[in-house]
Amino acid sequence: MSRLNQAIAWLLRSPLHPLLSPGLMLITVTGRRTGRRYTIPVGYQRHGDSIRVLVSKARRKQWWRNYHEPAEVELRLRGAALRGVARVVPSDSREFREALTETLRRLPFLARQFGISLSRRGALTDAHWRTLAEDVVLVAIALEPS
Repeated sequence: MSRLNQAIAWLLRSPLHPLLSPGLMLITVTGRRTGRRYTIPVGYQRHGDSIRVLVSKARRKQWWRNYHEPAEVELRLRGAALRGVARVVPSDSREFREALTETLRRLPFLARQFGISLSRRGALTDAHWRTLAEDVVLVAIALEPS
């Protein structure tokens, strides 16, 4: 984990977590092959009783690959320890399109992070969807009741 990620993780575990908690959480991943556990900060969005994590530049990252099949995950969200079941949402699914459309309506500045530039109307073209499907992964986490 980079020094910046270590500092962010420390902050998210501390009483000062409200400084970052509205958009960042900690996810503890267990490697599907190694069994090794590691905790990393990720951006998230709350969606009812679930959490959505959009992984940009996904080919460069490994952690999300543990959830091609649904698997348990631990979270630290707004100071609380939670558990859930995470899964990768297929990029050709309606759920993927709805999540990305909703996110980009609320947070249009993320389009650049995802490698696209939106028109003033914010409409997503077929080319945008191809780029998003190649470089963005959606991990949906169904939270366990507390």
